Amino acid sequence: MKGLINLLIAFFISGSLQAQYITEVQSLKDEYWWGGVTAYGQKMPYVEPIREYNLLTENNNNQVVSLLLSNKGRFIWSDYPFKFTASKDGLRINSDFEKVDIKTGGSTLREAYLTACQKYFPPEGKLPENLFFTVPQYNTWIELMYNQNQKDVLEYAHNIIAHGFPPGILMIDDNWQNYYGNFEFKSKKFPNPKAMVDELHRLGFKVMLWICPFVSADSPEFRELDRKGFLIKDHRNKPAILNWWNGYSACYDFTHPDAVDYFVSTLKDVQKKYGIDGFKLDAGDNGIYADKDLISYKPDAIATDHTKAWAQIGLEFPFNEYRACWQMGGKPLIQRLGDKNYSWSAVQSLIPEMIAAGLLGYAFTCPDMIGGGQYKSFLNIKSNEFDQSLIVRSTQIHALMPMMQFSVAPWRILDDENLDIVKCMAHLHEQMSEYIMECVRMSAKSGEPIVRHMEYSFPNEGFEICKDQYMLGDKYMIAPVVTSENKRYVKLPNGRWKDDQGKIHRGGKTITIDVPLYRLPYFEKQK
Repeated sequence: MKGLINLLIAFFISGSLQAQYITEVQSLKDEYWWGGVTAYGQKMPYVEPIREYNLLTENNNNQVVSLLLSNKGRFIWSDYPFKFTASKDGLRINSDFEKVDIKTGGSTLREAYLTACQKYFPPEGKLPENLFFTVPQYNTWIELMYNQNQKDVLEYAHNIIAHGFPPGILMIDDNWQNYYGNFEFKSKKFPNPKAMVDELHRLGFKVMLWICPFVSADSPEFRELDRKGFLIKDHRNKPAILNWWNGYSACYDFTHPDAVDYFVSTLKDVQKKYGIDGFKLDAGDNGIYADKDLISYKPDAIATDHTKAWAQIGLEFPFNEYRACWQMGGKPLIQRLGDKNYSWSAVQSLIPEMIAAGLLGYAFTCPDMIGGGQYKSFLNIKSNEFDQSLIVRSTQIHALMPMMQFSVAPWRILDDENLDIVKCMAHLHEQMSEYIMECVRMSAKSGEPIVRHMEYSFPNEGFEICKDQYMLGDKYMIAPVVTSENKRYVKLPNGRWKDDQGKIHRGGKTITIDVPLYRLPYFEKQK
């Protein structure tokens, strides 16, 4: 009787009789856990307790996956989002959908990851467009913000070339179009968009446009999509108006296959009309779809179903980029870390979050824009108050990642000496592109991360809580500076290592190195 009473209480609180499945996992001796939330990379491994995290409704501006991995070869996987807490003592999994069991894939972090990867998100062997990895990307957001316009986009591109940076992929960010759901350039801001794209191509750039799944209400597109039944609905069976960072809008229902076909066809018409190479597909965050009263074409669709459906759009376009994603590991999709502010703490989050993304199956990930994607950090800059070294160190971290993306114009905020360093880092990325592409191709076949935790590559050598070094593939160990100091400690794995200055080091020890601002320390593994 008491159990029935508790069940009835739960029913009146939650509005349903949905069961909860609890799994308690006690950590083994010296066992550490990673996973679940890309944006929690800096908290990984989970030594300090974290509050209960709901993968159904939260994502902290980035990718989430119901996968947790340990350095003792154990892992947790579910096809459905769950809630979890983690600490050095273990895990607590709370699922509304199924009983979640702990599985064993070996005895190391690498073996746990590869077992989970091959079973649940096997790689397809397909690559995104190679240019993402071989040349820098440039995004107009920081320089233009909501004032995207033809004149300034072209000026930004010409300045890239004039200041000695290599051309690459150029992304025109939010507010180029008339309104959300419309895919025509604002005529007053872009008097001849086809000519603009043609000129960008002539300069050596590929061109991407920012898009989102939202539709401005009271627009012709809204009325047409409502008539077709292509919008998410509310409890009244009317188009739902969802709250997101730019206000309130209707939203495509991509659980409807005809809505997907219509949207993809619309984007391909844009490509044909203007010569656009691809799209930055923003939003899709599961929290936007968290209202349980939403009605979708897919019966009983949950928030993460909408996130995944949005992510699948990108498979139609080799030039794509995402920031929010759900269980799309092994797919040829470009991911980016969520927007960071301009701070040393943000710089320190780049390596662990890149590692976390890789451990969730997203090998093709780019760090956030160099220096951060929060535009307010770059407004009204006074050179005597602006820490230029942070931009330099941020660039160095990007240089030996799979991708690097500029947004704030380095020539606007840096003196000549620091600008030269940043430019050298852009060219270093180009010089290392052959090896980076080798890593990309191997990852597409094996599913292995490109950016790897030291514990992943060198188990049982004391690297469990290392957060400021990483392996780029299996050949290079990168040890950038992530503080305002010009020196650092580097823990060398066993073996022999040649540093960026040609010096050979014997591993199995920790060394102290001086790192003037122009230097990016990295070490090549010797046979």
